[in-house]
Amino acid sequence: MNLDQYLPVLLFIIVGMAVGIGPLVLGYVLGPNRPDDAKNSPYECGFEAFDDARGKFDVRYYLVAILFILFDLEIAFLLPWAVALQDVGLAGFIAVLIFLAVLVVGFVYEWKKGALDWE
Repeated sequence: MNLDQYLPVLLFIIVGMAVGIGPLVLGYVLGPNRPDDAKNSPYECGFEAFDDARGKFDVRYYLVAILFILFDLEIAFLLPWAVALQDVGLAGFIAVLIFLAVLVVGFVYEWKKGALDWE
């Protein structure tokens, strides 16, 4: 077994590690680190910054994220169907109507439960 055959694989791994880790190290070494009140102020999270990273979050953040993923996946399934609408015919159209009906039922359920209220 000739180890010279593995040299390209070793070089690929080394270059990949350098490309992945190199910018992180350069940013850490060369980047400024001057925290102030503006950088530590609330940003998109809705509450003051605090020391403990394991503090309790409001469950609404997770619920909104899950609902976003749900409806984002709906679009991911609808786009290929829209492109192939001529090929799938009436059966494909009816299947998508059933799919949308199930999603609308879930959306109405979430709406009635108050999951979309942000107060």
